[in-house]
Amino acid sequence: MNLERLKKVLVDSGCQKVYVKKLSANDNSKNQVYLGGSFDVLNIFPVSEIRAESPGDWERERFKAACNFSWISDEGVLYDAPNAQFILYPKYPEVRFSGFLANCEKAPSDLMTVRETGRLLFLSVTDGGCILGFVTSPNSSLATEFSNVETAQLGVFQVFSLLATDSKYQLLQELKRIHLLNWINSKRLDRSGNPIPCDAPNCGGYTLEAELGITPNGYSEPDFLGWEIKQFSVSSFQKISSKTITLMTPEPTGGIYVSQGFDYFMRHYGYADKRGRADRINFGGIHIVGARHPTTKLYMDLIGFDNSSGKIRNADGRIALIDPNGNEAATWSFASMLRHWNKKHNQACYVPSQVAKGLIRQYRYGSSIILGVDTSFDLFLQQMALGNIYYDPGIKLVDASSNKPSSKRRSQFRTKSLYLNNLYRNNEIVDLTKI
Repeated sequence: MNLERLKKVLVDSGCQKVYVKKLSANDNSKNQVYLGGSFDVLNIFPVSEIRAESPGDWERERFKAACNFSWISDEGVLYDAPNAQFILYPKYPEVRFSGFLANCEKAPSDLMTVRETGRLLFLSVTDGGCILGFVTSPNSSLATEFSNVETAQLGVFQVFSLLATDSKYQLLQELKRIHLLNWINSKRLDRSGNPIPCDAPNCGGYTLEAELGITPNGYSEPDFLGWEIKQFSVSSFQKISSKTITLMTPEPTGGIYVSQGFDYFMRHYGYADKRGRADRINFGGIHIVGARHPTTKLYMDLIGFDNSSGKIRNADGRIALIDPNGNEAATWSFASMLRHWNKKHNQACYVPSQVAKGLIRQYRYGSSIILGVDTSFDLFLQQMALGNIYYDPGIKLVDASSNKPSSKRRSQFRTKSLYLNNLYRNNEIVDLTKI
């Protein structure tokens, strides 16, 4: 294998970037491969699920994250490694790579069972979410070729791109084009990618996505070339620092909401519509960590998170709404939230918009956009603990007394644009007119 052949295999598989780690003696199948002193590796490498292991011993608390991983052979053939996984230790914190040799038809055991320093591990991600790996010895011709490649440092990795232009440049060029269009008729794309009219309060996001060629989806993937796109409404394009932004809308994973069902939850914790709309039960209001909501009577808590250190202390930790009797009405496991946040928010772009409500609803988008890069779920929880991120659901049960009531479920975690810089290690406001 040489560098050009490896690049071709990766490009043909739909990869965009290559992450290279120089392995230490301890980076082997016995000791696992160390990938960094934070959970940020999940920003790079997709996982299919995260499960918590909490034996009650703080030393052994951990998350295990399954992934779709394959080794590339010297001939350029892919071999599935079905037991590959990331192990996340919240105590330190750190992430290690494990199980990458077991049950793989042609694994590089000769290189990954030894304690040789200087081996190079190449990792990349396909557009289908598969992680591809190749390892070479420090004395190989591939290692010599790589020593002349210009790379950027990202944690323990040296990174180089397989693309002619980077995704940030492409994103900014597209947003500049959309800004210069001025007023755009409200629209969205159907499942086939065809534009159709949109006449609802949330069409600002749909219209922007339609211009970017993004079809509405209900799954947790970044929107545009690895960037999560968030639109938010403003009265003035000069005032973008104090507006409410919905960060994500995950459904609860536990509590009465799950064990007894949505209908039971609404009839026990919901309330009659405050506008007098008949036979309707609502559940809403801003719920802040450390406070009991005056209407729902639910107290929001972060169970298993240490505010003083800003770290997760229990792998089975969760965000919880607790009723006056101590029952957990609804919970969101850290494992599920961690995967959702890191997967979707590592590169995020926040775009201000304005609406014109004439005969045809129209939107336009500002020239000053907010970019946030390099996040961690710990940062999310820290901001929740401070009250800067809060739970603000928009949930309802209509025709509640009928045999077939209809429902709307939207569990929103929100913040003000002022606090976005606390969620990302790299932040910038870009003036599109100057690029």
